[in-house]
Parts: sequence; C-alpha cells; structure tokens
Amino acid sequence: MTKEPQGPDGEDATVSRPSAPKSAAGESAGGSLTLERGLRVLTLLGERPLGLTVSAISEEMGTHRAGIYRLLKPLEAANLVERRPDGRFTLGLGLLNLAANVRSRLQEVAAQELQELANELSCTCALTIRHGEDGVVAIVQEPVVSRMHIAYRPGLRHPLTQAASGLAILAGDNPRPGERPEITKAREVGFAVTRDELFTGASGVAVPVLGPEGRATASVSVVWLGVNPDESRAIEALQACAARIMAALPKENGERLAQPISRK
Repeated sequence: MTKEPQGPDGEDATVSRPSAPKSAAGESAGGSLTLERGLRVLTLLGERPLGLTVSAISEEMGTHRAGIYRLLKPLEAANLVERRPDGRFTLGLGLLNLAANVRSRLQEVAAQELQELANELSCTCALTIRHGEDGVVAIVQEPVVSRMHIAYRPGLRHPLTQAASGLAILAGDNPRPGERPEITKAREVGFAVTRDELFTGASGVAVPVLGPEGRATASVSVVWLGVNPDESRAIEALQACAARIMAALPKENGERLAQPISRK
C-alpha cells in the first residue's frame, strides 16, 4: 500500500496498487459492487442535506477513503454530486434532470386532477405509488388559496401499513392474514381514513388507484389539519378524482381502462 500526499478535501488518501487482471466474471461482479456502492453514496447524501466529507462517507460505508474518491469522481463528473468549498459532498443538480424524466402516464394525469381537487377542497392532495412494501409520495399538490394547509415534499416514504394512502393501496389488493381492521373496512367501503399517523393533528382520506390487472398500484389522498366538517364531500370528490385518473390510464394493449370521466 502507498499513500498519496492529499485527497481533494485535504485528507490523506490511501490507494491500492494495481491488481492482476480479472476474469470476465470477476469484472462483472466488481462492476455490480461498484454500482451498489455508488448508489449507497447517493442514498447517504440524500439523507444528509448538509453534505458529508469523504471521511464521513468512508466511516458510514466501512470503505477506505481511496475507494470513496473513486466512487465520487464519476458521480461528480455527471453532476450527480457536488463538492462544496468546505470539502463536503452533496447531491448534485444532475439528479433533477433525471427525476424530471421519471414521469409516467399516471403521474401526468394525476398531477392535473389533484391540483384541481386541492383547489376545490382547499386541502393538500397527493399521489402515492407502491414500491414493494412501502408507499412513496410521487406528487403533492397544494391549494392555491387556503387559510391553512399541510405541506410536505414528494419522496416521502412510509410502510403501506401506515397512513390512509398506504392502507388504500393494500385495500386495493387481496386480503392478507392479520391485516389491520382499517384495511378490511377500506376494502369494503372503497376508501381509507386515518388520523395522526404520518403527521400529528392531521387527518387523511385515500382511495386506491387500480392498475391494468385490477390491483392497486397507487392511491390518491387528501390531508387536512384537525376535523374537516366536509369530510363526506371530500371523500366523494376524491373517489370521482380516482375514477377519472383510472379512466385515462391505458391498458397493456394501449387502450384505456375505461372511457374518460369528465367533471360535472
């Protein structure tokens, strides 16, 4: 092992001497490991908005600083990470360009529908997409005018067994042994209601959005603070919104699930 005088952030950087050529299988395995570590770096930086030094990343990942430098170099070149003057690394603006392209037909349709619903109800509306056993908030639409409303960002992740948005997705799927009674009830009535689950003092209502196979892949929801005297109206409006979204989604053969449902 040899040492370089200094790394980019002023720290000593340990580097390994070149190793013997790898086999094709070894190169494939090494490439997969490098990709996995690079994704881990992005995840860590996403969890630390103020940034991390190379030493901090190295400690978190249990990897030598030299390996972290090698991971950061191509990420920085692609603008996926940025190095601040103090030596800390943060997520880069290049991620915004990638994220802008991750917009399915579901999101395109839901964005407009949820904005109109948010304005109609003066409440925050969201689209939550199923990702394994978690729900990930893909779209958040806030009302243009309201006395007070809840604000949160897309990207929020939570278990499907938590919050109305997650329960609605599970309600749109086959029953599971030991599921929450609220999920069973939501399956019967067509919507889920929860209070104080993701945000203290907040109430939420959600309706499942069914995919081409007839199972929920997402849900649309409305959240508000305290008690909403117009909860019944909000549920009806949300159900109509979900119906319009599903009507606009294509089947696997390119046809729509149903004829578009216009607003009254």
